[in-house]
Amino acid sequence: MNMRNNAAASNYQKNKLSSNLKISGSVRVRVIRTLLAIQNGQSLSSVLDPLLNSLHDGDKGFAHALLLTTLRQWHALARLLDSLADNPIDEVEVRTTIQVGLVQLLYLEVADHAAIHETVEAVKEIEFAHAAGLINAILRKVAKNPSKFRKKCDKKHSLPNWLAYQLKQDWSEQYDELTQGLRQAAPMFLRVNLAVSSAENYQQALDGAEIEADLVELTSGFNLTSSSDTATPTTLSTKGLRLHQSTAVNALPHFAEGAASVQDMHAQLAAPIIHTALMNKVSADKSNTDIDSDADNNQLHILDACAAPGGKLAHWLELLSSDDQLPLFHVKQEDAETSPVIGNVKVTAIDNEAPRIERIYENLQRLNLQQQDLEKAEKNIALNIVCADATTWQGAGKKKSKLVFDAILLDSPCTATGVIRRHPDISILRTEEDVEQTALLQADILHNLWPQLKVGGYLLYVTCSILKQENVEQMQEFLTHYHNAVAIEFTEDCNWGIAQAIGRQCLPIDSASGDGFYYALLQKTAE
Repeated sequence: MNMRNNAAASNYQKNKLSSNLKISGSVRVRVIRTLLAIQNGQSLSSVLDPLLNSLHDGDKGFAHALLLTTLRQWHALARLLDSLADNPIDEVEVRTTIQVGLVQLLYLEVADHAAIHETVEAVKEIEFAHAAGLINAILRKVAKNPSKFRKKCDKKHSLPNWLAYQLKQDWSEQYDELTQGLRQAAPMFLRVNLAVSSAENYQQALDGAEIEADLVELTSGFNLTSSSDTATPTTLSTKGLRLHQSTAVNALPHFAEGAASVQDMHAQLAAPIIHTALMNKVSADKSNTDIDSDADNNQLHILDACAAPGGKLAHWLELLSSDDQLPLFHVKQEDAETSPVIGNVKVTAIDNEAPRIERIYENLQRLNLQQQDLEKAEKNIALNIVCADATTWQGAGKKKSKLVFDAILLDSPCTATGVIRRHPDISILRTEEDVEQTALLQADILHNLWPQLKVGGYLLYVTCSILKQENVEQMQEFLTHYHNAVAIEFTEDCNWGIAQAIGRQCLPIDSASGDGFYYALLQKTAE
């Protein structure tokens, strides 16, 4: 998911960060410089690989742990630092260096003498030697009683105060578990390509590679409206694998050949839900004798909006490729002659950033889901990937009718607060103002896409946010403007998430759970 990059400045904005920092020097210095770059607005995803690629293999593990742990405990460490210092420490470089030292003593169990000496040398190397004595004194004080200071650091949340306050408002009952959960590392989940194998069979392959994994099964239940306007109870099962330990993808069996993908378990709900809704529409359309016989009725046209990097798109294509219900329509010969690309299913994916679209192509290529592969699958699936702005893009082009899509998956831009465990830089980069701006952007996209959905079609609204303003409140506001939108009810059959007034919300509370995702399924009715 992507949002407009209104990165937060450092908490100490009066001190400008150096803009010419380079990733060089000792391991700790490189981590410090990387942290400074993040505070200056760069994302973790943009600086992590340059950091690791600059190091010898033997140093990469330590650098990765030091960087990620410092980010996860960032705000708690900042509060601890303020309590340890006799006078305010305003220099960002000095504060960052001390926090790196604290992490070594409190969380990484680095030997006292090594943590203190190397951190003091690091502050000298970044040319803030005047702070060497201060850093030495603070770290020695902590080293005398690390359990005491670890307990103090762990007592409260490690979030910016504005975000902690909002989570308290939104999730008062789950607040303590949630804020502590966001400080932990997220588990690694795999999605098995059902066109290649089953989750159970791939688990056996992992066992053969001595990689331990648990089978995770999520059940989704909802009431879909049939052609007779009656609610049809529907349940589906989504199976994935949770690894006991994070593993390099090149160690996973047949990963390069597309047998599996790394995808959070809660993210794996998106494609099955919208695909099941689409199949319900197909069944309803088949039984509707009033359907016109124009060319559009001989095919399904579906949209994945804000599709990069392509995980949910790939999952949907896997389902489309393996679904036996799909060859339901026959393409008329005259249609085939006038259309350059035509098939039973036309899949359009859009995203507004060209580099991210390249990621889509890379993922689809590994999974054998590019257009030429889909043609060989004999499922008549036509794929079109477009670089476009979802707030203005029109799928119908210059056609008179704007009713284009039978189903839309909107993986909406959001503040990504539900994936802080995987991207802990979010707690530094996001600001309170970002939430309001993102909610406005979401509304613009919804207002542009909804008129392009056919009557009877479904739109699945998904975010990886845990803020209600971007989720259930966004849906409530949307439904007040569109009386032809009906929220599909998720039933008690769901074994995931928390029921909301509209949709369901997953929270990243424990070390075994998936990330924070919100789901709302809408159906379009006649005006």
